Amino acid sequence: MQNARDTFYLALRNQLTLVNPERLLTLRGVLRPGIVVEENESAVVVAAPDIFVLRWNALTIDDQHALPLTEQLCAVNYWTEGTSTNGGLDRGRLLSAMDSDLTQMLGGLNAAKQNFGATPPSAMATRVFWSTPAMEPIVVTKNRISRVARVRVYSYEEASEL
Repeated sequence: MQNARDTFYLALRNQLTLVNPERLLTLRGVLRPGIVVEENESAVVVAAPDIFVLRWNALTIDDQHALPLTEQLCAVNYWTEGTSTNGGLDRGRLLSAMDSDLTQMLGGLNAAKQNFGATPPSAMATRVFWSTPAMEPIVVTKNRISRVARVRVYSYEEASEL
């Protein structure tokens, strides 16, 4: 399951560098693409605006196949307050831009699964694939405008993962 999560995250991160190379964050002194996995970061990083935060939720395993098929629900959280230059009045446009970035990042719908527990990462025999995002309604809280997009991520658990 972890290899599928890691593969999904890195596929999205790599796509973000192509879709919007200017969506960045500085993390521990390093400038990197503006996407993080909640369980791997501090609360301060996860609370940053204008980035994507992946949160892993539900997990189901269907063992009625030659290899167990996992389905993991990933909530992609993101928010903005707009820019200070525009007094925050551009927050709707900025959230729409994030909607577009996310839709494009998810467009490939699959990636070759890799084992990131090894250095360098090694290719695995199966692929990770995912659904199109289910976009929840926009939430407005004071000056913040946010959205959650839910994505179902599927993968077969290979013998080396069992």
